[in-house]
Amino acid sequence: MIALVTGASSGIGEATARRLAREPGARLVLVARREERLRRLAVELGGALVLAEDLTDERAPARIADAVAAEHGRLDLLVNNAGAAWRGTFAETGAENLRRTMALNLDAPARLTEALLPLLRRSAPSAIVNVASTSGRIPRAGSGAYSASKAAMIAWSDTLHLEERHHGVHVGLVNPGFVATEGFPQRELVDHIATRWMVSTPEKVAEAIVDAGPGGRAERYAPRPYVMASVARLLLPGLTRRVLGREGSRFSTRTHPDQRD
Repeated sequence: MIALVTGASSGIGEATARRLAREPGARLVLVARREERLRRLAVELGGALVLAEDLTDERAPARIADAVAAEHGRLDLLVNNAGAAWRGTFAETGAENLRRTMALNLDAPARLTEALLPLLRRSAPSAIVNVASTSGRIPRAGSGAYSASKAAMIAWSDTLHLEERHHGVHVGLVNPGFVATEGFPQRELVDHIATRWMVSTPEKVAEAIVDAGPGGRAERYAPRPYVMASVARLLLPGLTRRVLGREGSRFSTRTHPDQRD
C-alpha cells in the first residue's frame, strides 16, 4: 500500500504515518512544511518519501503528484489532514480570516486531491480520507472560520464519495473532537479534571483514519461518543444553541491563540 499523509510532521498526521507504517507492505509519502521533522520521522519508520511543501503554494499539488508517480507509480491512500485554526470572533477577525482558513483547510486539499485523482483512479481500489472536525457539525463561538471550512470539507467529501465510488475510489471522512496535539494543546480542557475526559489522542484519530480509508467506513468520529453531539445538533438545535451560547459568552481570543498543524 502506497499512502500519502499531509501534515505528517506532528500531531494527527504523525500518528497516522506511524499507524500506517504498521500495515503489511506499507510505503509512505510524508508531506508537510517542516522538512527536518519529516526526515526524522522517515528514519524512525524505516524509510519514506519526504516532500517538504506548503500546500497553499499553487504549484505544490503538481510537484507532489509528479514525485509520487515517479517514485511509486501508484497511490492507494490519500489522507488530507493538514489544517489550521486562527481563533477569533467574526467581528474581530473579519472576512480575511475566513479566506485564509478556507485556503488551507478546503482549497489546498481540494487542489491536491485534483492533482492525485488520476493516480488514485488508476490504482483502484483506493481511498481518500478527509480529516474534518466535529466543529464542522457543531460550530462554537470564536471558531466560525474553522467550523465553516470543516463543514465545507464534510459536504465536499460526501459529494466526492458519490462521484468517485464508480471509479473504485472510496472517500471516507473523520471528524475528530478535542484532540491534544502540538498545534492544538487543549489546555483549558486538559487542566481541569471535569473536562479532561473530553480530550482524545492523535493515536485514536489515526485508528479512525484507518477505519475510514482501508477499512472502508463512510464516516468516523474520534472519540466515537462525539457522534451524539452531532445527533443532538440535528434533533435539538435550540437546546444545542443555548448550551453553546453559555460557552460563547465566556469566549476570549486571549485564551485561544492561533494554531496550525
